[in-house]
Amino acid sequence: MSRSNRSWPLITESNPKSPISEAYKILRTNIEFSNLEEDVQTIMVTSSKMSEGKSTTSANIAVTYSQANKRVLLIDADLRKPTQHQVFSVSNRLGLTSALSNQHDLEEVLASTSVPNLTVLPSGPIPPNPSEMLASKRMTALLEKTRELFDIIIVDTPPITVVTDSQIVAAKCDGVIMVIDAGSVKKEAALKAKMSLEHVKARILGVVLNNVNRKDAEGYYYYN
Repeated sequence: MSRSNRSWPLITESNPKSPISEAYKILRTNIEFSNLEEDVQTIMVTSSKMSEGKSTTSANIAVTYSQANKRVLLIDADLRKPTQHQVFSVSNRLGLTSALSNQHDLEEVLASTSVPNLTVLPSGPIPPNPSEMLASKRMTALLEKTRELFDIIIVDTPPITVVTDSQIVAAKCDGVIMVIDAGSVKKEAALKAKMSLEHVKARILGVVLNNVNRKDAEGYYYYN
């Protein structure tokens, strides 16, 4: 991915034929073809640190799946700094935390979007105990219920090395996509993030490199 992807958060919708949109489609295809024998329905997206583009990547991956006629749910499980309600211009008054706290049923907190086949579950009000809510049996039950309603579930989570939230969610998902800013993240940070996922036996589906400078590419770590 290039630096331009942050200028148009939903470039896969606004310019589906652009090189960046094609890159997201290739990512979707690679995920599908690399997992022919195993079901990958819930995909978590995280990063090694803040501001690496993981929420933008989550949104655009969700759009590319919806363009493939999949019933897609994008869950904003970043209960500390949620953004998906802003990306898709939906209310965040109700959301994931409303369902996990038993204040509302799942169907009541789902938000339709302008993108066909794509539904968003915003974070809802920011709770005092994000990690505990995500680790709860209610979160596990919610994910199981969404599997019945949608073909693909994309889960946007906080950076893996900043808080434990992402490790908790990774253990509940079929696979993980790591977003890394090649312009600022060194090999050691990428390895630390990878180890954090391996610690909970998460299945790493692939890595998205943002801000790639080909001249400096050899200075950064990349893995599949």
